[in-house]
Amino acid sequence: MSRLHRRLAPTTVCAGLALLAAACSNTLGLPKAALQNTVDTVSLFALSGTPVTAPSAYSLLDKRLVRTDLSTALDFAFDIDSSGRGLLLPTQKLGLGANSGLQRATAPFDAITEAPTGGWVFDSAFVVDSDAVVLVRSRPTTCITGITVPLYAKLHVLVLDRAARRLDFEILVDQNCGYRGLAPGLPSR
Repeated sequence: MSRLHRRLAPTTVCAGLALLAAACSNTLGLPKAALQNTVDTVSLFALSGTPVTAPSAYSLLDKRLVRTDLSTALDFAFDIDSSGRGLLLPTQKLGLGANSGLQRATAPFDAITEAPTGGWVFDSAFVVDSDAVVLVRSRPTTCITGITVPLYAKLHVLVLDRAARRLDFEILVDQNCGYRGLAPGLPSR
């Protein structure tokens, strides 16, 4: 059993996917975007084969590395399987409900300026290696306006270090509630 499954109790968040899709594709009525989108460099350590104190997951809401022994507030985790493949795991794959999603990007990291409205994978691990680009949809987040929508991000794998069991990547998260902009600066949509 993985370190995450031993330490986390499954949680369920109920949200109408149709309502989420509608809210995410229509930014009318949302407060003006106030948070600048910036690219950060992050390192995560595999769920298995690393100390429990090493961060193995990431939260888009607060752009935070997550120790899975201390929190279930995460949007994806990283592990390396027995074949040496790097894996990104959305929350449903971790037994935490169908809250977050992943999507393989077909464009280079810098060319992606907006998150898609569909095509998210909630229940499967994504195999990643150096130079992979993945889009991330967070678990539902309640905005100050009272609507509940996901946040969006794009990440670019810089290095998958199998010996250190570490994944280094750059990530841009749009923390403006209801916006899908994935370009640096203040989003307009």
